[in-house]
Amino acid sequence: MIDQTFATLVLDEPAARVLQITLNRPEFANAFNTQMATDLMHCFETLALDAGDTRCVVLTGAGERSFCAGGDLKERDGMSNEAWTAQHLVYERMIRAVIDCPVPVIAAVNGAAFGGGCELAAAVDFVYASDNACFAMTETSLGIIPGAGGTQTLGRALGERRAKELIMSARRFDAEQARQWGLVNEVFAPGQLLEAALQVASRIATNAPIAVRQAKQAIHRGLQMSLADALSFEIEAYNRTVPTDDRREGVRAYNEKRSPEFRGK
Repeated sequence: MIDQTFATLVLDEPAARVLQITLNRPEFANAFNTQMATDLMHCFETLALDAGDTRCVVLTGAGERSFCAGGDLKERDGMSNEAWTAQHLVYERMIRAVIDCPVPVIAAVNGAAFGGGCELAAAVDFVYASDNACFAMTETSLGIIPGAGGTQTLGRALGERRAKELIMSARRFDAEQARQWGLVNEVFAPGQLLEAALQVASRIATNAPIAVRQAKQAIHRGLQMSLADALSFEIEAYNRTVPTDDRREGVRAYNEKRSPEFRGK
């Protein structure tokens, strides 16, 4: 686990090799301020540089009412253009760190995910949500547009037409709609959400970490290429797993009828 504390995040290891990151500003509906964006940026950049034993991340919000209500508009009230732009550079770097994180990231959305909170959910690998969760990219109702990847990640998750509808109207949609449209994988009762996310995170964490990371990259980057280029990229990713000790351990464990012990080497 990351050996660091953050002012707006709570880090925990609820299962072996699983890092839980909790957005911890419940009195402000876990809305982003500059500090939270900075904390997330540093947290995910640290994971990219040295994940240690972490093999999967679960990202959630404190409490059951809000995952993340987006940017803290009280902090932004009266900001000059220059201050707004400077703050947004932190948000841009933060969302790139989340998207580029080599470790799989699951969002457990436990309430409202509005504006930047919805963008954060759209930036991870996949999403589980509670049945009381609700989503919206509200930026056009505030005179701006999604600027933390939302115009790109939502379209990739839902398709161009649905993304245009939701972003241009800024309307809310519930967890079941998010599931039907492809933003959310599964919907759970609030009391079961985190347990379900941690169960699948633990399952991911038992698999060979080099293979998991290469699969993540092959899927994510391959979908941005032509099929021919993506197939070539897949083979490059595949070939990175062939010389590993984990590949040999996986085959040996299968033949010995036991669970493999992957070391990430």
